[in-house]
Amino acid sequence: MTGPVAPEELGHVLMHEHVLCDLTNPAWRSDPPPVLDITLSNRFALDYRPMVPGHHRLRDEEVAAADLAAFREAGGGTVVDLTTGGIGPDPEGLKRLSERTGVAIVLGAGFYTDGYVTDDVKAWPVERLAETIIGQVTEGAWGTSVRCGIIGEIGVSWPMTAFEERSLKAAARAQGTTGAAINVHPGRHPLACMQICDVLERAGADLSRVIMSHMDRTHPEDVDAVLALARRCVVEYDFFGIETSNYWMGVVDLPNDWMRIRALRALFDAGLQDRVCISHDICTLTRLLAHGGHGYRHILANLRPLMRDRGWQERDIDTLLVDTPRRLLSIHA
Repeated sequence: MTGPVAPEELGHVLMHEHVLCDLTNPAWRSDPPPVLDITLSNRFALDYRPMVPGHHRLRDEEVAAADLAAFREAGGGTVVDLTTGGIGPDPEGLKRLSERTGVAIVLGAGFYTDGYVTDDVKAWPVERLAETIIGQVTEGAWGTSVRCGIIGEIGVSWPMTAFEERSLKAAARAQGTTGAAINVHPGRHPLACMQICDVLERAGADLSRVIMSHMDRTHPEDVDAVLALARRCVVEYDFFGIETSNYWMGVVDLPNDWMRIRALRALFDAGLQDRVCISHDICTLTRLLAHGGHGYRHILANLRPLMRDRGWQERDIDTLLVDTPRRLLSIHA
């Protein structure tokens, strides 16, 4: 957030997080916004059923700074904040946090799902959406001089709406102009990811630089589907730290961390080690250290030792956390 960073200086990278955001369901939003009282009595319930007003609003810079500092202390270098249009991007706030903590923060360009954007934006043609994304990468995002370093997460629902299809096409055009990678939030259906790849490919996107998020909830048990997808684009397991089987947005048997590690192993064994990213996708208060959660440090502090115990070599862990993020975050204009 403080300017371009040389690829070799990124360090260990979290590829899908939210540091400052407001993912509150638009139907629940109010002025003033809701304040959530988190106690020992409701802490587990909020993790198990997190769809509560106020829970998805991350605005406290003091809380964020402490969590990022812990990530830095654990060996972290960079956090990618994929808070796009509709879910409260705060470029200046992220810049302050980066300067304060020494953690590089990369902001995502573009727009979230149809249900989170205004009716005005929903009516924009592909050309205007693309021009907006390009400007966010090359000039500055959301009325600031802070430039984005990745496109996305571009939000897509199931079934895909007309706006979301235009948004994907605009992302492909913007990638062609800027050289930035694309991250996509796919709809919650097993066919969604391949459909998205088809739209992007027809629009001219480089699928080797497209990251498909949320394998944990889209293909929680079908590793073969993930392998097939990884042969077209980069796949991302980004629910690390979520250890509950209950998925709050539908009937899905979520994996826990050791199951995610097993899925990663299958990708590596298939020779697709450069086609996978990992992260936490923190977007609720109870996943932050200040509220008893695992925080941004979890992958480095807890998952890395877990992987070593299960026979992972350090070079393979570095592929996930250093080498592949470095490739994807390098701008190839």
